[in-house]
Amino acid sequence: MPITIPFDNSYARLPDSFFAHQRPMPVIAPDLIAVNQRLALELGIDPDMLGSLEGIAVLAGNALAAGSEPIAQAYAGHQFGNFVPQLGDGRAVLLGEVIDQNGIRRDIQLKGSGPTPFSRNGDGRAWLGPVLREYIVSEAMHAMGIPTTRALAAVSTGQKVQRESALPGAVLTRVASSHIRVGTFQYFAARQNTEALQVLTDYAIARHYPEAEGALGLLQAAIVRQAKLIAQWMSVGFIHGVMNTDNCHIAGETIDYGPCAFMDRYHPETVFSSIDQRGRYAYQNQPDIAVWNLAQLATSLLPLMGGDKDVAIEKATEAVHRFADLFQSEWLNLFRAKIGLRSAEEGDAALIGDLLARMTAGDADFSNCFRALGTAKARDQFSNPAAFDQWAPAWAARRVRDGSTEEEQATLMERTNPAVIPRNHRIEEAIQAGVAGDFAPFERLNRVLSNPYSEQQKEADLTRPPQPEEEVLQTFCGT
Repeated sequence: MPITIPFDNSYARLPDSFFAHQRPMPVIAPDLIAVNQRLALELGIDPDMLGSLEGIAVLAGNALAAGSEPIAQAYAGHQFGNFVPQLGDGRAVLLGEVIDQNGIRRDIQLKGSGPTPFSRNGDGRAWLGPVLREYIVSEAMHAMGIPTTRALAAVSTGQKVQRESALPGAVLTRVASSHIRVGTFQYFAARQNTEALQVLTDYAIARHYPEAEGALGLLQAAIVRQAKLIAQWMSVGFIHGVMNTDNCHIAGETIDYGPCAFMDRYHPETVFSSIDQRGRYAYQNQPDIAVWNLAQLATSLLPLMGGDKDVAIEKATEAVHRFADLFQSEWLNLFRAKIGLRSAEEGDAALIGDLLARMTAGDADFSNCFRALGTAKARDQFSNPAAFDQWAPAWAARRVRDGSTEEEQATLMERTNPAVIPRNHRIEEAIQAGVAGDFAPFERLNRVLSNPYSEQQKEADLTRPPQPEEEVLQTFCGT
């Protein structure tokens, strides 16, 4: 008896050019790794039902829930600056959409569920490592208050996936406000399919930005969301790793956790992606890449911005150029809070920049350094504590001028500087343990990271930066 999920599948009602009808491919021996009970309840789904044999069959792709209309979405994208006119869901199937308990429409998608017409000769599968990584990191991001796709469940498949070696397979169930990307617009723009582009624009506005007016309004709204999102990434030391246009969500959610990571030692040129040989998507480059991606969205939308092309280009260019000020304002607000400031002064950017430069020179751990601010341990984060001592008086004077109490400033810093982040070496430990059949480290990480701003003394080892032999310098795409 198939389980029932209250699907209402609006994307599947769009023209056939938007997707391919595609059922997931069954696996040999599905077994449950995790169900996100809180998220299931938020979606109006019984988590016990998902954990049943019938539920596991749906999460693995072996069965369809009643009401599911599985599709693989079409999109294009710039990958490391090179345009690919057709990408699409090569290893993912959108099972359908639900209206959650807050009245918000959410996609439920299987990732690693087998080949689709967009697989480009790939097997459409995922191995266990990337599934655990995305589950851990996406849920940690959510707990930090950063817009993101979510992880509803993970299952093992009982079969191997061939990469450099034979690896255990798994399927992730991902939840998103949609899976519409900049690359979705590029797909139709590249085909000069203005009619489909208009349908997509109207759909995206209705689903994400009902207050927006037309294509220009959609562009302006997406720019605001992306500016806030990238500033939030920067504030916690997160590096996406592959900011291709097909990984740029139209509603400003973090999507597609492939070779991503949180920095340990702070350095603005840090790169973790094994395929980013030139540092295109380094930490410090993320704002500029976001502008580049948004410019591609603007170009795609130009045919819908009125008859006078020159006027349309001028308006779209003006909109994209607003990103810098929007981002800088959001970045300053976040980093002011990270050093305990509620008010704004002209020299705040220089004060914060000075601290970051000293952190770079002093090999300071990004998260631990900010978390320690206001305590005697802050200076201990630097290889040369005198570097912090030289910065501290200007900070102390600025805190006095801020006008709020020390207690208020301390509370603000605790709320904006996570005590624990999903560190690379801990994720790698969880993956290796999972490969051996032990998911206790994975479960522990998820439990602790669900309260990232709380001091959890019994879990203090998870806040420790890696020893040299523990460092994970590269992370890999899940394909």
